Amino acid sequence: MTGSPARVTGPVSGGKYGWPFGASMLDLSEYGYEEHEYFLEGEATRFRRVPDTPWEPDGHWQAEAVDRAPFKTRFIVYRPRDAARFNGTVVVTWNNVTAGHDLFGAGSPELFDAGFALACLTTQKVGIDGLPPIHQGLAGWDAERYGSLSITSDDYAYDVFTQAALAVGPNRERSEVDPMGGLEVLRVVAQGASQSAGRLATYINAIQPLARACDGFILTIYFGRGSPLDVGETVVNINAPVTTPEQGRDLQNQLKGENRLRDDLGTPIFVVNSELEAMACHNVRQADTDTFRYWECAGTSHGSQQGRAIRQRLIDRDHVIARPAQPNINAIPMAPLFDIAFQHMHRWLVEGTPPPIQPKIEFAGDPASVVRDEHGIAKGGIRLPQADVPLAQNSAIPLSEDIFALLGGSSRPFAADQVIEMYGDVEQFIKRFEAAAQRAVDASVLPAGHVADLVQEARARWPD
Repeated sequence: MTGSPARVTGPVSGGKYGWPFGASMLDLSEYGYEEHEYFLEGEATRFRRVPDTPWEPDGHWQAEAVDRAPFKTRFIVYRPRDAARFNGTVVVTWNNVTAGHDLFGAGSPELFDAGFALACLTTQKVGIDGLPPIHQGLAGWDAERYGSLSITSDDYAYDVFTQAALAVGPNRERSEVDPMGGLEVLRVVAQGASQSAGRLATYINAIQPLARACDGFILTIYFGRGSPLDVGETVVNINAPVTTPEQGRDLQNQLKGENRLRDDLGTPIFVVNSELEAMACHNVRQADTDTFRYWECAGTSHGSQQGRAIRQRLIDRDHVIARPAQPNINAIPMAPLFDIAFQHMHRWLVEGTPPPIQPKIEFAGDPASVVRDEHGIAKGGIRLPQADVPLAQNSAIPLSEDIFALLGGSSRPFAADQVIEMYGDVEQFIKRFEAAAQRAVDASVLPAGHVADLVQEARARWPD
């Protein structure tokens, strides 16, 4: 399908800044890890739906190759220095480009503590070219380092991803440059969030049956619909002005579930969603099976205050122009669930033990809407301690009608007298919060390493 394997060159160095765009903010030496950037260059295949075959909601889609075009892109590898620390699994991320530049998760201590390797791939054209009017893609950010990169269109992104997975996988070419530094890779897990999750949904439904390049898939904050295979020059640009009601409705419709993920591959698929995507996916919910897990977390939204604060540090370091942070967005981060999802996927592939089945968020009515308790917090679903022992109404309810407010949800702190009535004093609150955190740890939805930080933050949020 891909012809000759793409060529890996590097490690890449130099440029205007002297570091890779979006590089980890962690001190990797503390974890015994190293970071290297590589270029990946070759020809990629473009696919289309097989003529006269429907793209049914069940996700059993048929694709065929159409043509090929040259590409050159980059990926950053995070790998343990000591081969004995490597757990055999490399996670290949489909970098998200909705902001007009690469976003990817290379800031998780849990991932490095568990011995994973990570390969973060610029898979789409926007990652290189950026979005108008700022054009903060790689080529604009550092032309000296990235000026030679090119992806013709997102139609070729699916095969670019396949070739990156093969370049770091068990059967990779090692004659010239080995991006894995000689590590014995046993498994490749694909991961994507938000727009990238939608791309991976199409990859699962249409490309994985042809490529078989990945051993497992993790889709996070996934809206329940795959992206088109053939988009030409069209790119997703939520920053573009919305000038008509029809444009606004079209943008909102892109955040509604439309298809399921195919169930005949025998490849583990793990979807981890916030309350917002649970609402989008409600009509296309899938039952948990031996090869499929679907989690929904109550009280959360697509973004969070904590996630935005972490991203701001990277924005400041890399001199990125970004939208001002919105106040009062959701304050329950999804990061703990994302971290533990990698651990569950690794165990699934190595031991054959699927992640534990978790309760779903409660819906009622026609059209169905989230059932909420007396504090306005969703019932059911995974319960992180901030939702079980709340100081605020955290939810996916937006503060206004624009797309960014929709993604951010809301956090409405309770009044001080209400908090006193609920808990008595801060020590009683912390005691109950710690118990809720332990329940989440026991349910295997919260890594134990997150608990101390969550408790510290909860204490800081106690009203004066």
